[in-house]
Amino acid sequence: MAENRLARELETRAQQERPKQWTPPELLPEPDKQPGFTYRWIRISTLNNADPRNISAKFREGWEAVKLEEQPKFQLLIDPTSRFKDNIEVGGLLLCKTPTELVEQRNAYYQKQSEQQVEAVDNSLMKQNDPRMPLFNERRSETSFGRGK
Repeated sequence: MAENRLARELETRAQQERPKQWTPPELLPEPDKQPGFTYRWIRISTLNNADPRNISAKFREGWEAVKLEEQPKFQLLIDPTSRFKDNIEVGGLLLCKTPTELVEQRNAYYQKQSEQQVEAVDNSLMKQNDPRMPLFNERRSETSFGRGK
């Protein structure tokens, strides 16, 4: 019975793979990541109307436009009429980068803001607490599946 089998080296998984399926192209290509940097597409225009307020706010936050030399695979995507020469713009969006530590600091700042707001709401709610009918402050939710009664 063992004589009818193929040698293990001759068996390949390539024969068992599914055929490749067509998928629509991504609207925004993914840049090659550099360690220590976070990338983001930032809006510079909407419907061919410039949005200087948004882009200047992002530049003040610490984002900087990525030069074409840093990402040569975007060579064909350059808009010749762009205000940002030698940078990567696709459909009114500009590829920008910032150090990852800045993003982490920003996230921590907004997390702290959120926690302070929740604490303020809780304090305001508990001011109205009455021992005869106490308020409950539960911060969890439950999901159940199945038939109800």
